[in-house]
Amino acid sequence: MRRVVITGIGAVSPNGIGRERFWEATRNGVSGVRRITRFDPSGYQVQVAGEVPDEFDEKLYVEVKDRPHVSRAVPLAAASVAEAVADAGLDVKLMNRDELRGIGVIVGSGGGSQDFTEEQYRLFYAGLIKQCSVYTIPTGTIGTLASEVSMRFGFRGLSHIVSTGCTSSTDAIGYAYRNIQAGVLNTMVAGGVDSPIAPLILRGFQLMRIMSTRWNHDPTRASRPFSKDRDGFVIAEGSWFFVLEEMEQAKARGAHIYGEIAGYGSTCEAYHRVRLEECGEEPARAIGMAIEEAGIQPTDVQYIHYHGTSTELNDRIETRAVKLAFCGHAEKLAGSSLKSMIGHPQGACGAAGIAAILLSMRDGVVPPTINVDEPDENCDLDYVPDIGRKMNIEHAVANCIAFGSKNSAMVLRKA
Repeated sequence: MRRVVITGIGAVSPNGIGRERFWEATRNGVSGVRRITRFDPSGYQVQVAGEVPDEFDEKLYVEVKDRPHVSRAVPLAAASVAEAVADAGLDVKLMNRDELRGIGVIVGSGGGSQDFTEEQYRLFYAGLIKQCSVYTIPTGTIGTLASEVSMRFGFRGLSHIVSTGCTSSTDAIGYAYRNIQAGVLNTMVAGGVDSPIAPLILRGFQLMRIMSTRWNHDPTRASRPFSKDRDGFVIAEGSWFFVLEEMEQAKARGAHIYGEIAGYGSTCEAYHRVRLEECGEEPARAIGMAIEEAGIQPTDVQYIHYHGTSTELNDRIETRAVKLAFCGHAEKLAGSSLKSMIGHPQGACGAAGIAAILLSMRDGVVPPTINVDEPDENCDLDYVPDIGRKMNIEHAVANCIAFGSKNSAMVLRKA
């Protein structure tokens, strides 16, 4: 079986723009959650979000003339893909057409360009514009995100989008991994991007009563996975992308290898549109599938990146699922939730966790879960509370859970 490694990482995060700034903030427990600035949130119960800092310059990635016709997700994705490609040592400007045909793109996104469509409707029906953008339909089609990445970098291999809710980017990376395994391509650009911070989207989530409303006065404390007093997730935006390569190709060109994708598993509870099944069996089965494919035992895993949304239901059931998947080893397993620092970037969250795992492996330190002031009695595992921890990681699991009863897990092996 062909082996697949990761040779490039790019990140645009609420707590840091660029891979190293993102990682420095994450390993030190620095939050990027703040009061919403994209629009006036004063009439909303929810007034905080994980926004990418204002210093992010969209004009570096999207020309001024094009900006009215693309969603916020496009410059976010372009920035992190550019960083990942440069990090992998690929100079696409020097590649010929045949070489570019050998690079595919798979983007994971939950909402895609919903923010763009919502803004066009608002301006039109408020009478602020006479007509919508001529690109309202193609831009509002979620698959356009993958096209935008392919067009901006000249990648001529397959160009696909995966939209499975919060598991979108884990699945996108998983499908890229499968394509390389199967010999379809040797190089894939894959990851996730979402930018759902928009009025209607916020109101929709608010109606579901799954968002934090208690911490508008103190935004950095709003996302509190596994803490007894958690009251919901914090919406967020961001983009994390990777260059995946067939291992022998990466070695032959002397690429730096962050780690290997060793296994991937995906299941569905077929249970409910938004609720998880209490038993936790299907998330546990997805983890077990990934571990089995990696050819290891549960006891070989040192670290897990939790989905850890900070909702009462998710954190409790995910804890139960981890206990089912790892049995007695669960109590010895270190784990953390990046969402405590950046909020929940929807379909991009799995990619964010995978980036954190790879950088943890590189530096021998795992990030903390912040704001765990008093652990829930039903969340009684080691969530690396408040302060990062030095540890050597040989194998780690990235876990994701999504609306529609979807579950995805990935095993990463140290280079």
